[in-house]
Amino acid sequence: MDKDHHDPSGHQGEFEVKEQDRWLPIANVARIMKLALPENAKIAKEAKECMQECVSEFISFITSEASEKCQQEKRKTVNGEDILFAMTSLGFENYAEALKIYLSKYRETQSARGENQRPPSAGYGAGGPVGGSARPTGFPDAEAGNPLLNPNLDPSEQDAAAYGYPAMVGQSHNGAGGDSY
Repeated sequence: MDKDHHDPSGHQGEFEVKEQDRWLPIANVARIMKLALPENAKIAKEAKECMQECVSEFISFITSEASEKCQQEKRKTVNGEDILFAMTSLGFENYAEALKIYLSKYRETQSARGENQRPPSAGYGAGGPVGGSARPTGFPDAEAGNPLLNPNLDPSEQDAAAYGYPAMVGQSHNGAGGDSY
C-alpha cells in the first residue's frame, strides 16, 4: 500500500508503508485463534501469519466499502451502521445480521455504564443529522421496522442459529466441540 505525496519542490515522492504496519498485531490474532481451539492445541507460525494477512485484508475491504458510503453522504466518520451496510452490500449478510444484534447489545451496555452521557453531537445519539432524517442511513425504517437495531432488543430472545452460528457456549467450554456445541 504505497501512498503518493507531493513535495513543495514539485517532485512527486512515495513513502512505503511496511507490511507489518498494514496488518493487525500477530499476537492479537494468535490470541483470538487460541480462543477457538482446545487448551492444548498448537498453532503453526505459518497459520498465524496467514490468518493475520487474511483478517487484515478483510477489515480493509469492509472498511473501504463503508468509507465510500460515507464519502457519498459527505460524512467523515464511519460508524457501526456503515460497517454493517458494507458487509451486507458485499455479500456478508449472515455476519451482518449477527453483528447487528451485537452492536445493539454493545450500545445498550455502554449506555447502562453511563459512557454515553456526553452531550449529543451530529453523530450517534443526536437524533439524526441537522435538517435530515432521524433514521440511521442505509437501513430504511431501522428503528421501527428492523428490530435488530432497536435499542430495547433482548439478544437472548434471538435465535443465533438463524444467522449460521451455534448458540453461545458456556464458560466451561474447552473448544473441542461435540454435541452441545
